[in-house]
Amino acid sequence: MNRVLLAGLFVILTAVNLTAADKPNILWLTSEDHGPEMGCYGDELAVTPNVDALAKKGMLFDLAWSCAPVCAPARTTIITGMYPPSIGGQHMRSMVTLPEHVQFYPWYLKQAGYYTTNNSKQDYNVKKAKQGWDVSSNKAHYRNRAEGQPFFAIFNVTISHESKIRTRPHEKVLDPAKVRVPAYHPDNAESRQDWAQYYDIVSRADKLAGERLAELDQAGLTDDTIVFYYGDHGSGMSRSKRWPYNSGLSVPMVVFFPKKWEHLAPKEYKTGGTSDRLVNFVDLAPTVLSLAGVKPPKHMQGHAFAGKYQQSKPKYMFGFRDRMDERYDFIRTVTDGRYHYIRNFNPHFIYGQYVAYNFVTPSTAAWKRDFLAGKLNDAQSAYWQLKPTEELYDLQADPDEVNNLVDSKEHQVILKELRGALNGWCEEIRDVGFLPEGEIHSRSAGTSPYEMGHDDKRYPFQKIFEAADKATYRDEESLGLMVDYLKDSDSAVRYWGAVGLLNRGEIAYAKQADALRACLEDESPYVQIAGAYALAKYGEGEDIRHATDHLLSLTEWNESRPVFVALTALNAVDKLDGKAAHALADIKALPRKNGASPDGRYNGYVNQVLGKVIKDLEE
Repeated sequence: MNRVLLAGLFVILTAVNLTAADKPNILWLTSEDHGPEMGCYGDELAVTPNVDALAKKGMLFDLAWSCAPVCAPARTTIITGMYPPSIGGQHMRSMVTLPEHVQFYPWYLKQAGYYTTNNSKQDYNVKKAKQGWDVSSNKAHYRNRAEGQPFFAIFNVTISHESKIRTRPHEKVLDPAKVRVPAYHPDNAESRQDWAQYYDIVSRADKLAGERLAELDQAGLTDDTIVFYYGDHGSGMSRSKRWPYNSGLSVPMVVFFPKKWEHLAPKEYKTGGTSDRLVNFVDLAPTVLSLAGVKPPKHMQGHAFAGKYQQSKPKYMFGFRDRMDERYDFIRTVTDGRYHYIRNFNPHFIYGQYVAYNFVTPSTAAWKRDFLAGKLNDAQSAYWQLKPTEELYDLQADPDEVNNLVDSKEHQVILKELRGALNGWCEEIRDVGFLPEGEIHSRSAGTSPYEMGHDDKRYPFQKIFEAADKATYRDEESLGLMVDYLKDSDSAVRYWGAVGLLNRGEIAYAKQADALRACLEDESPYVQIAGAYALAKYGEGEDIRHATDHLLSLTEWNESRPVFVALTALNAVDKLDGKAAHALADIKALPRKNGASPDGRYNGYVNQVLGKVIKDLEE
C-alpha cells in the first residue's frame, strides 16, 4: 500500500473517529405498564433503589405523559414522532400506511452513523419496510457495534406488564394492608392484592434497570452515555391502562447526562433536580435526533426537550384513546400541568366496557361484582356508567380525578381555555379519528391516512368536527340539527347525526323516531349501526326487533363487508341486554375468521365480542 493511500485512509478513519467521538451514546431503559409509583417520585411504598439513584444523579420530569394509555399507540407515537390520530394509527393494530417521506426515527439515527438496537418489542400500529434498526430482537445489544461507533439502544422489559399483576401464585413482598386504594377503586381484598402485586413487579422492573446500568458501568461507558428511563403508560390496573386519565397517561421519566454531554441536557437540567416541563411521548423522537445532532424533520409534531435543537417548553400536553382491542371508544384530552380536560366523543358508551384481556385481572372482575351488588359509592360506581361529555379535574387537589369541575362556576375560564386548546390541536394535526375506523382505511385507499387527512376534498375536517362536537352533547334543542346532519352528502357527517340521536337516548326516539328508522336505509353501514343501536336500545314494539335484526345482518364478516363493520355491529349487539336472544343460533353460526383485515389479530377481536355475546345470551 503506497504512502498516499495510507495517508488518505488515515484521514478517513480519523474523520470517522472524530464524528463518533462527537456524538453521545444514548441508552433507553423502558418498562411496561407502570406509572410514577417510584421512590424518586415520592411514593413511600415503592422500592425502586436503582431508578431512584439514577434520578439522584440525573433529573426527573414532574409530569410526563405516554400520549396513549396502552402500548401499541404509545409506541407508535414514539417511533414516528407524530400523534397517531394524525396518521390513522390510533386504533390497536390498525397497521396503516405512512407517507413515503415519513421515516421511523432510528432510520435518521442510522444515517447519522449510529448503531441502532431494539431489545425487543416493536408492535407499532403503522407499517414501514425500513424501520432503521440494525438489530431488533431479544439478542440486540450495543456491544455488537463497530469500534468507535456511537450507539442508540433500547432495552424494554415486560416484568411489570398488566399480565403479571394477575399471575398466581405470587410471592408477596408488599403487605396488601399497606397500599393506598385510589378513591375510584373499591377497597376490597382483590384491589389490595392487585395493587400490592403491582408494586412488587415495579420493584422487579427497577432491579432489571439496575442490572443494565451496572452493565454499562462495567463496560466503561457511563461517562459517554445519556440514559433515559421511562414506563410505556400507566399501571395495568383498571382505569389506568386503557384510560386517558392521568393515572393511565402519567409515566416516570428520568434522564441522566454525564458531564461530557451536559451541554446537550435540558436547559433546566440540574443534578438531583426536577423539571416542570410537560413531556409527552411525541417529544421523544425529535429529542433523540436533536441529541444526535440531527435536525428533527418538519413532519414530527413533538418538541425536542434536549440537544442541539432544543425547543421552548410547550404550554399544553395532549392525549387520546380510541379502539382498545375489541372495544371502540373515542376520547381526546389535554393538560396544562395543573388541570386536566377530557372530551368524550362516545359518551353513549360506559367507561368500563368489557375488554376480555382486562377482565381476567381479579380486581377488575371484583369491581364489577361489587357494583352489581350495590356496594359502591358514587366515585367507585362511575366507571360502570355512561360518561359525561366533558370532564375537568384539578390534578393537585384531586389526583384521583373523581370530582368533575365542568359545572363549577369558579372553573369556567380554565374549562373554556382547555376546551379551546384541545379543539385547536385536533384541527392542527387534522385528527382523522372523527371518521369511523373503516372510513379511515377506505378514504385513504391508494395513499395514507395522513395524506387523506390533509385533503379537504376527501376529509372536510371542519364540518365533520362541528358535527361530532354538537352530536356528543345531550341537549334536546339540537335534535333538529342532528336530523339535518343526516341529510349531508358526507357520510361522516351523517354518522355523527346518527350518533347525536343515539347519544340523546329516549328523547331522540320519542321525537325523531322516523329519522332513526331512516338511518337503516343509509348508504353508510356506520350510520345504519348507530341508528339501529338507538332504535333497539331506546325504541318500542316492532322497532326493537327490526333494529336488532338489522344489526345482526351487519355482523357477518365477509369479502364484501369489512371487519370494521362487523366489529362495530357486534359491539352494538353486545350492549342490547339480551334483545338478540331470538337469533342465538344464527349468531353462533357467524364466521370466526376471515382474512380481509389489516392484521391477523382482528380475528381475535371479533371472536372476543362474539364469544361474550353468545355467553351472555346463553345465560
